[in-house]
Amino acid sequence: MIKPLFASLAAALLLSACQQAAPPPAQLIGTDIKGTPFGGPFSLTGEDGKRYGWGDFKGKYRLVYFGYAFCPDACPTDVAVMMRGFQQFEKAHPGKAAKVQPLFITIDPARDTVQVVKEFTDSFHPRLLGLTGTQAEVDVAAKAFRVYAARGKDLGNGAYLMDHSRFAYLMDPEGKPLVILPVDKNAEAVASDLAASVQ
Repeated sequence: MIKPLFASLAAALLLSACQQAAPPPAQLIGTDIKGTPFGGPFSLTGEDGKRYGWGDFKGKYRLVYFGYAFCPDACPTDVAVMMRGFQQFEKAHPGKAAKVQPLFITIDPARDTVQVVKEFTDSFHPRLLGLTGTQAEVDVAAKAFRVYAARGKDLGNGAYLMDHSRFAYLMDPEGKPLVILPVDKNAEAVASDLAASVQ
């Protein structure tokens, strides 16, 4: 009687271990945007002077934020949270993080030259690639992502603000939308959603 009892107990423990090894899927903190019409083709100039199209990032998850380097508050705050979250994710999951290309796309190409964009992105993370272009080229990219952007308050002496939507999009390796990351929360929330979304 001991052997069958032992076998039953071992089988129960093994089943329990198997069940514990498969935790439920992590719940997103940000907004699930799978199946929505965000993203599309564009052609812009990178901070390295090279031309980039949306298709050049095929096979990579894409972390995309639209903003501008002269932004006094929102953009640097959002990008800092986004990239601190990415850095935490990178530290915990280096293999997964290697599959992600972070992108910063300017909405103010009149002032955000290649050099200005490079200085802005380099202050956050070496892998954050800044993109700029002509106004027409930037408009195409913004339209593809349903980004609102318009010249705002005039500060005098040629300075001005830009009004714009504030979203950090995570796109899959095919360029399709996955989630709007919670940069309005904190870096930990961003890292959590990256870990839940990047396979």
